[in-house]
Parts: sequence; structure tokens; C-alpha cells
Amino acid sequence: MNHSPYRLGFTTLGIETCIDDLPVQGAVPTWLQGTLFRNGPAKFEVGGQRYNHWFDGLAMLHRFAFSDGRVSYANRFLHSQAYREAMELGRISRREFATNPVRTPLQRVADLFFSKFTDNCSVNISKFGDEFVALTETPRPFRFDPETLETLGAYDYQDGLTGHVSTAHLHFDFQRMRHYGYLLEFGLQSRYHLYSMAADAGRRVRVATLPVRKPAYMHSFGMTERYLVLTEFPLVVNPLKLRFSGKSFIRNYNWEPERGIHFHVIDKETGRLMKSARSTPYFGFHHVNAFEEDGEVVVDIVTYPDAGVIDLLYLDRLRSDQPLTALGKLTRFRIDLNGGENVAIETLSETPMDFPRIDYRNRAGHSYRYAYGVGSEIPGNFNDKLVKLDLEGRQHASWHRNGCYPGEPVFVSAPEALKEDDGVILSVVLDARKKTSFLLILTASGYEELARVEAPHAIPFGFHGNYLNEGNGPVSFRTLHS
Repeated sequence: MNHSPYRLGFTTLGIETCIDDLPVQGAVPTWLQGTLFRNGPAKFEVGGQRYNHWFDGLAMLHRFAFSDGRVSYANRFLHSQAYREAMELGRISRREFATNPVRTPLQRVADLFFSKFTDNCSVNISKFGDEFVALTETPRPFRFDPETLETLGAYDYQDGLTGHVSTAHLHFDFQRMRHYGYLLEFGLQSRYHLYSMAADAGRRVRVATLPVRKPAYMHSFGMTERYLVLTEFPLVVNPLKLRFSGKSFIRNYNWEPERGIHFHVIDKETGRLMKSARSTPYFGFHHVNAFEEDGEVVVDIVTYPDAGVIDLLYLDRLRSDQPLTALGKLTRFRIDLNGGENVAIETLSETPMDFPRIDYRNRAGHSYRYAYGVGSEIPGNFNDKLVKLDLEGRQHASWHRNGCYPGEPVFVSAPEALKEDDGVILSVVLDARKKTSFLLILTASGYEELARVEAPHAIPFGFHGNYLNEGNGPVSFRTLHS
């Protein structure tokens, strides 16, 4: 069977390296003086057992550091407890998103009472005070050294908040200088806990608690200037089933479209539930942005008609040559804070996309014009182009090269930027023809190629990351001057 060329991006990378000066085609803007950190899976089997899903592979960190037009690179496995146990035992040791470890009957009984959720932090990167952390959807971040990428141990929040599931997509409010996130605590009465955490502290503070009978799978959430927005898609779980079924985590969730989407709008300051509203059913991983406008809360999400996209991302499926349609559409939901429970819905673009990014430093929680993401040039192909959506002019731009498969586009604002798209896009691209990867640098305004920075090997497809400037805060994009 002829397999799709992008399957190389779902292949284990066993090499860890550090290179001071990567080859560059073109010119790297000299004003780039920070570091792009990327996170994602890079080991897809342990011993004789393979992980089942893209979301399951063991985490590897990647660092591209910029200095005066030069770029250095390093990559290293994150030594979570899940990683260390797997290496010591020679087998998968923890329950992942869609993979269960091999267990003896006695171990399966023990798991009913002492089930160990994974701490394989393969999803995102953030900065808590002076600490760099890797995150996943369980609430145990791991600290790492930003220069060597050495794992420094689990992050201690120093508070009493508990939960079993979290989000790797924390929000940061630059006015309040606080992170916001949520925890899901399973129980006979499950609860969503929304919390905040000061930029320079390690203690989470409860904002609000919402009881829930059948919790939803939520990869991300929304934030406006004044509110947090929980979006309960109708992919839900019975917590007792989760504990006793013996199935992998996500296999316990059921798609119940009759529930629709439930939106909950919570005041950041008081924790008051301002509004609960309901829309027709969709599924989504990524919120793009949210903001307030004329008494409404506007929530933009990359949506799918149902949760079937999760099944498309099993590794056997991704490594085959079956057609792949794992991209959504940018959809806007309007919640009237003073009206009824119905939600107005608008498809903002028919262009398939996901892994959305915006000018987060200046536009998060506020109205915005541009969204950047990955897309597909060839129908049925894996993500093979970068897209830019103009939500005002509806003039879209794209970048595509045959045999190239780009990852999440990270926007970095230029110094003294005057417009929202003054800056560059950074994306790690797999070149399947050369069997290696490169860091692509595009102008954000026109998607013109400025440079390719050649990596020493093929980098497996990752998920998320951030460009951070040393000393400039947790998500260090520069401020617009207008």
C-alpha cells in the first residue's frame, strides 16, 4: 500500500540535539530576539505497545531562539512521570487520551481506586512568573529550563484547588495581569472550577464553581474583557462510566446532539453567572477569540458538525492513505446578555482551518480583524497550507508548497507596529520530499516568505507553543502603538 507522505510527521523522533546556528535561506528579521517554544508528541510506541491516537504520544519540547538574524535550535523529551515510568518499565504506564496501558487483572482492580491519569504534558507552553511550563489536559504542568529544555519537575500551584481535567489553553488578561483557566472535578456531583492566577504568583484563586451532571469535553474556553465563557459541547461523559468502564479516556464520552451547546458567561471579578444560553449542536477544539459588543458576548470558535474529527486523528487512520477532512470552519456565536436563551450563529468563513491564532497580546478579549491557521489546499490531504482570514474585508491569503505540511502559525508583532497584521508568522513545516523540517517565517500582512530556517531532522507534527521575549511577561507579544 502507498502511504501518504505526511505520515513521517507521525513517526517517532529519537534524536535529542542542540545546534547553535541553523542554516537559513532568506533573511530572518533582526528584530526577532525572543524564542519560539513548540510542544507535541514525538514518541508513539513504548516496547511492544503503540499509542493509538495523535494526542497520546510522549511529549517533546522544541526551542528556536533568535539573535541578530541567527537561529539556534534544541529539542528534548519532557521527563514527566508518564515518560519516566514508560522508560523504566518498557511499556506504556498511564492512561492517555485514547490509549490504555496493558494491565493484569489485579492492576485493573487497583486502577478502579487509584487510577493514574497521565501527566504527559504534550499540548502547550506557557510561563508562570519566572517558570516555563509545559501543559496538557490534566492539571499537573511540568517546569523546564528554557535554555537546555531539561525537565525541572512538576509545577506546584500551592493552593487547595483540585480537579481531574483541565485545559492547556489558559488565557492571560494583560490588564489584570492574571491567568485564567478551569478545572473539571469528577464526582457524584461533578463541578467546573474557574480560577485565576496572578502573573507573578503560583496560587490559583477560585472565580466560580458550576455543578454539572454530565461533564463535557472542552479543549479550550473563551475570555472577553469582563467575562469567562465556558462552552459545553454535547460530547459528554457519565463520571461513573469513566471510572469503571475500563475504556480509554475519550472512549467514555458520548455524542448527544439533542443537548446542543451550552454557553455559560461568568463575571471575572464577582464569579457571578451572567448568562446561560443554548445553541444548535457543534463540536470544536479551539476558541479563536471572544469579545463584548452592544450588550452581546461574541464567541468565535473553529467548529465541526460533530465529534467525528476525534476518530479521524487515530494514528492508524493518519498513517493510511485514506482521505482526511479534519478541519473546521470559523463560526461566530452571539449571546445576548439581556435577551433569551437562544444564540445567533454565523459562519464567518467557508475556508477550512484549525489551529487558529490571532494577535493575542493586543486583541484577546477584544474585537479583531485577522485570524491565522492551518488549512488544506488539496482536498482530503492533511494540513498542507497556512491561511489568513480577514474578517472585515473577507480577503484571505494563503501559503502552500507541494509536499510541505505546516503547523500552527504563531503571530509575532513587529516593533512599533501600526496595524494589527504588522509582524511575522512562525510555523514549523514538514518537508516530506526532503524528509526534514524547517521553520518558516512569513510576513503576516501578505504571507510573503521571508526565510526558511532548516532543522536538522524531521519534527513530528506538534500542537501548540508560544513566542516569548525574555523578561516581558507570560505571553510576550509587543504592544501596538497607534
